[in-house]
Amino acid sequence: MKSLLKVIALYKNEEALLKGLLKNNRSAQRKLYELHAPKMLSVCRYYIKDLHHAEEVMLNGFFKVFQNVNKFKNEGSFEGWIRKIMVREAISYLRSQKKIEFITETIVLESEYENNIHSTIEVDQIQHCIDLLPEGYKIVFVMYAIEGYKHSEISKMLKITEGTSKSQLFKARKLLQKKVNELNRTGYATK
Repeated sequence: MKSLLKVIALYKNEEALLKGLLKNNRSAQRKLYELHAPKMLSVCRYYIKDLHHAEEVMLNGFFKVFQNVNKFKNEGSFEGWIRKIMVREAISYLRSQKKIEFITETIVLESEYENNIHSTIEVDQIQHCIDLLPEGYKIVFVMYAIEGYKHSEISKMLKITEGTSKSQLFKARKLLQKKVNELNRTGYATK
């Protein structure tokens, strides 16, 4: 039986691109940058409020990608590998700016957090609400809710306990819900 669907390799030139990167080929570096820069700038922007600083972090991240491309082991996607470098670079930047502070107070965590945010808020309004979070809350929230890291991974990367990670996430969600509810009440959400 003849197949009706034609399977197209999404990154059919990725292998050639990697070979060029390993040879320090400037054209391959430019192509990689053009292919991934918009998405990686978004990743950096999740963590860093100021767009210019986020762009600087992204550029430093690409520099590290180019320096360390030989360490990519073809385990998982190349884009995912680049993304991890960007996340680590953003965290390093925030640490260097001494902006990361984890507020540690004992709270009782609910076993399941119920998301009861019902809103028509635009993406930029949500990003603004995330930007207003204390840095510790924000980093853990972005790593967990947006990037998909587990608490064990977050705790290793940020050098905090899993309990602190869970606590920061819980507090971030509560504060975000409060900010979204305020936006809805004041009528600044899009209808």
